[in-house]
Amino acid sequence: MRVRRLDPILVDRIAAGEVIERPASAVKELVENALDAGASRIDVAIEAGGRRLIRVIDDGCGMSAEDLALAVERHATSKIPDGDLTAIATLGFRGEALPSIAAVADLTIDARAAGAEVGAQIRVEAGEKRGLKPSNWPKGARVEARDLFAATPARLKFLKTERAETAAVADVVKRLAMANPAVRFSFATDMGASFDYPACGDSEEGRARRIAQALGTEFADNAIALHAEREAFRLEGLAGLPTFHRANALMQYVYVNGRPVRDRLFSGAIRAAYLDFLSHDRHPALALFLECDPRVVDVNVHPAKAEVRFSDPGRARGLVVGALKEALASALHRSADTPARAALDVLAERARTAPGRDWSPTSGGGFSSFGGPPRSRPLDWDLRRSPSAPAGFAEPPQAAFDVGPPAADSRPAAAPPVAAAVENPLGAARAQLHETYIVAQTKDGLVIVDQHAAHERLVYEKLKAQREAEGVARQLLLVPRVVELDATRLDALLSAQEELSALGLALEPFGPGAALVRETPAALGDIDVGRLVEDIADLLAEEGDARGLTRRLDALLSRVACHHSVRAGRRLTAEEMNALLREMEKTPGAGQCNHGRPTYVELKLADIEKLFGRG
Repeated sequence: MRVRRLDPILVDRIAAGEVIERPASAVKELVENALDAGASRIDVAIEAGGRRLIRVIDDGCGMSAEDLALAVERHATSKIPDGDLTAIATLGFRGEALPSIAAVADLTIDARAAGAEVGAQIRVEAGEKRGLKPSNWPKGARVEARDLFAATPARLKFLKTERAETAAVADVVKRLAMANPAVRFSFATDMGASFDYPACGDSEEGRARRIAQALGTEFADNAIALHAEREAFRLEGLAGLPTFHRANALMQYVYVNGRPVRDRLFSGAIRAAYLDFLSHDRHPALALFLECDPRVVDVNVHPAKAEVRFSDPGRARGLVVGALKEALASALHRSADTPARAALDVLAERARTAPGRDWSPTSGGGFSSFGGPPRSRPLDWDLRRSPSAPAGFAEPPQAAFDVGPPAADSRPAAAPPVAAAVENPLGAARAQLHETYIVAQTKDGLVIVDQHAAHERLVYEKLKAQREAEGVARQLLLVPRVVELDATRLDALLSAQEELSALGLALEPFGPGAALVRETPAALGDIDVGRLVEDIADLLAEEGDARGLTRRLDALLSRVACHHSVRAGRRLTAEEMNALLREMEKTPGAGQCNHGRPTYVELKLADIEKLFGRG
């Protein structure tokens, strides 16, 4: 078969397959164009998940008729005036978005440049231009793409349902809105997922308000602000508390110079920072904004510009890990309020649905329990002395109903708590329930603490601090172990030789394709040295750190902490309970146990009063 030159329209459709994978990809490109045009308001509307219609309207600088005619040509752009790809300061730069959309849809653009007497309109149908026309469009630009993939019907079968495509478009708009709080964003759809985010300003407070608009006040209330700088990098954002975790990573938003990215470097850094707080199947929620010199990051490595490459990835990763760990440490015992809200919701629902329960207000301001007005009753009334009392009612209770003493130890409540203790964040201990849970009184509510989970975390943090201070004990192998590795993994392993040695794993090169292991961490005992080294080499080759060995050592400390902490079923004195509360308040990460579960739940007095109809 002879080589031939492809038809230009076919070339455009092939190229469009890299840039426009689904309706959300087209919306992303169009909204980025609007942001690059300096828009202060962007309105997005779609129908049928974006397949029938995509409309993006902005009030940016617009385009002249000459620029509009050139904008739909491939590789025509105004965003690289000097041709320097090492200092890209805009979201778009390739000049592929509009011609790619036009190759697979019917595209109509109305635009008017600032100061122009009249606007211009151009239409492109399945890659063929229909010429320029005058337009009465007042300002900025309006871009409409209809019947997406009509020219390439084979692509339609790879799209998901309309609802799923609508959700993907909404997520794209939300991600871009979070990075641009000074711009008003609206999103309209026929699937009921519309929103309108008013402009919030370009300050730190404005960004926090925009994040609350996009992710909800629940995230904002359970997140920690972080600020960090290192040489050419500056990192800001909000990191969710470890107890505010999710089943997937969809609530992780990362930006580099205002560009939303999904990159393995950041995914690994986030996992490493939360490693001590979450189980492997849970994911934190956060929004991180990394600013750096455009010359130290390459954004031209992915067709959809979803990935970036740093000239010094280790520096960028180290900044993210360090900033997140510092922010989480500053939170100390703080825990998400979602467990408390869930508990209150359950209690309220059970109270509402209790058999015979009537929650209508009574004339006395309270609530009647079983319908009808509450009946008055003499204070000294006794059923056993009533003429209507059944025979045998005054007999001693049967032994089968004797459940023994109550499982609540109220000895700490024998004396009122010291006022200063109540003022502490976790309050003063008042009782112990089922020899497992500590009930403490705070100035505006109460706290219920899982004594085993809380003490387990305290012991774990102490063991880690002891390891950092005294170092990792080593054991010398009687016969050094030779581990064979491929060149890539061996290079990654030897590049981290000093870091691994500090963690107790001493190794050295042993000819081509092999490493010689002389010492291992003594705490790991008799282990499969080959498997350990291979696992660490895999992680080093993928993410560039020694997290594998650190994870093994931390897992061992976690097991030790679990077995040497206060067990459920042990009765504590008031002094012990209060000492545990004070220790939690000053220990980083004390709000959750080593497995990511909360160590305490706080109930506000106002919420408790609502359960009794007093709110």
